[in-house]
Amino acid sequence: MLRAIRQVYLTDRFFWTLSVLIGIFVLGFPFPLFFIIGKALLIVLLGVVMLEFYLLFRGKIKIDCKRIVPKLLNLGDENTIRIHLEHLGDIPFVLRILDEVPIQFQIRDFDKKLNLKPRQTEVLSYPLRPNKRGRYTFGATHLFVSTWINLLERRISVGKEGQEVAVYPSVLQMKNMELMAFQRTNLEGGIKKIRRIGHSYEFEQIKNYVRGDDYRSINWKASSRKGNLMVNQYEDERAQQVYCVIDKSRVMRMPFEGLSLVDYAINSTLVLSNIILKKHDKAGLITFSDKLGSTIKADTKVTQLNKILEALYKEKERPLEANYELLYYASRKLISGRSLLLLFTNFESNYALDRVLPILRKINRIHLLVVVFFENTEIKSFAEEPAKDLEGIYYKTVAEKFLAEKQQMVHKLRQYGIQSVLTKPEELSINSVNKYLELKSRGLI
Repeated sequence: MLRAIRQVYLTDRFFWTLSVLIGIFVLGFPFPLFFIIGKALLIVLLGVVMLEFYLLFRGKIKIDCKRIVPKLLNLGDENTIRIHLEHLGDIPFVLRILDEVPIQFQIRDFDKKLNLKPRQTEVLSYPLRPNKRGRYTFGATHLFVSTWINLLERRISVGKEGQEVAVYPSVLQMKNMELMAFQRTNLEGGIKKIRRIGHSYEFEQIKNYVRGDDYRSINWKASSRKGNLMVNQYEDERAQQVYCVIDKSRVMRMPFEGLSLVDYAINSTLVLSNIILKKHDKAGLITFSDKLGSTIKADTKVTQLNKILEALYKEKERPLEANYELLYYASRKLISGRSLLLLFTNFESNYALDRVLPILRKINRIHLLVVVFFENTEIKSFAEEPAKDLEGIYYKTVAEKFLAEKQQMVHKLRQYGIQSVLTKPEELSINSVNKYLELKSRGLI
């Protein structure tokens, strides 16, 4: 009996009913008739409460509850969690579901309600967007069951032992970007189809000349035989080494929409590595800050993508400055042959870029270096707002100066022959893949 009482909770309807009853008793002081009515209603209320208590505890409530969680959650994306409910009893119930989501989400107002009829099956779903990699633990799912009377609730807890799930770099983004890159289905804001400017040295076939083809590729012997202009078509060279280099220092800890710049770079690296492998190139990984982190030699093995995924899952930001001399050493000793290096980093001032520019120029002499850094979208949105007073004009001017300085960095890198990508954090994956496909189409790698 004591155990049953511990499972009982009073609903809002009970307290509203009790409040009305108290008001009737108060009216009984000046009007004695209301006191008699109040006592009668109190007896009725106790009877109804006892009836609902009997309905809730007359036997075991046959409701099958199961939480369905994906094998892994995608970092920065909305992941759907489902709760499968099946009523095997013979009377309808009103359910209030409270699911103990992992503490990392800090959700303290989870409360879902539904009506469940006998022999009915319902699937309740809700989204979760994790902003940190690691292991997340779900707690119990609590069902607060009541009848149509809805004065009392009986708590039933399912899955008290907890359920663990890992949050990995976004595999969902990787799959979506793969479709965009190879099917060319998107029309704007995504993967661009780039006409080849030069060509590589791997011959594929001879085809009819189409306006826009490189006239230097015309095959004059085949053209004389056919009577039409024919051109040699070349396919992209394969097995080229492409390394994604991630700066994990303090400049990459800046958060945008819940994710740090390192997490944006990690998601983009997974996306880019998948595209690289699909293009039959060799994908590799280097992470660094004040010391060298993960190093995965560029390869085309079947297990390469999974190896990169596991390495990215374990990466963490560091609060110290990046050691670019160490990166130069790694590019000399760990990478054999000329390779494409996509460096994910960030510069907040020209001074920060000038400090590392000599080292970047040294790396660019050995490899084809692409520096990928970020726009500050919050400052940009602030700069676009109209100024309302003199102080606002001052802040707006400073913000515009900061944005102009970012563009100066792009021009400075281009001046020294270093490729660059200045991008919003949310568009990092698209712009990085575009840059890789552009360089590959132009035959620069």
